[in-house]
Amino acid sequence: MKIAVTAASGKLGTEIVNALAEVMPKQDIIGLARTPDNAKGLGIEVRPGDYNDPEALEASLKSVDVILLVSGMDAPDARIQQHRNVIEAAKKNGVKKIVYTSVQGAEEDTAFSPVIQSNRQTEQDVINSGLDWVIGRNGIYIEPDLEYVDNYVKAGGIFNCAADGKCGYTTRTELAYAYARILTEDKHNGQTYNLHGEAITQSQLADYMSDAYGVDLSYTAMSVEDYREDRVAELGDFIGTVIAGIYQGIREGKSNNPSQFSIAAGREHISWQDFFDGIKASI
Repeated sequence: MKIAVTAASGKLGTEIVNALAEVMPKQDIIGLARTPDNAKGLGIEVRPGDYNDPEALEASLKSVDVILLVSGMDAPDARIQQHRNVIEAAKKNGVKKIVYTSVQGAEEDTAFSPVIQSNRQTEQDVINSGLDWVIGRNGIYIEPDLEYVDNYVKAGGIFNCAADGKCGYTTRTELAYAYARILTEDKHNGQTYNLHGEAITQSQLADYMSDAYGVDLSYTAMSVEDYREDRVAELGDFIGTVIAGIYQGIREGKSNNPSQFSIAAGREHISWQDFFDGIKASI
């Protein structure tokens, strides 16, 4: 069985390739990348995988049995057709199964909702493809918060509009472990899984980070509008507005959902205490 992973040069795609290599021969793993040279270090066959190039996708999916479609990064209206290009190329090549990495979040009334809506459309396109399918709705990556720790220290704490809302965070490594099983085990076919660990508040996140990194962080809630203005000032209108929408969704409970991670992965998601203890031990 040959499995193709799209966006293989990206952070999630790379983790999934590495997790697959733990459970199957590397010669049966094919990476697709918009710029194949960026994925050469993975030690697998890499083929062109630009979502905007249907002909290249069709050529690259020859001999593939299962494909992982990693959700694209373009604007929501563009991504729907890009994902359809991958689905159509898979169908033309007789691919048997498609797994889609979707996302959790507010489907209405936040600046992040158009992204969620585009993902839901792709979910439906995958379900309607006629192929075996599995959909994973990823929780929010915790890694960006870790990478931002120095900025949090300089700012005097964590400031956003999530308030007391709980967020089902996850890590790319944990997701990769689950997707390796989803891709290789037929028992998951026809399922939609929320993939995340224990949901925690921003105050809990601040406490975990403080202990792990030996810093003193606290959390301060902001209004949605004030946080949007803050993010736009630093990151620009599009990205700043979207990030504010993500935290608004957390505030409204849209990232605090039941998790099916243990069903998908065959084990529990790593606990945040164990995760942050590992960081503390490595410093």
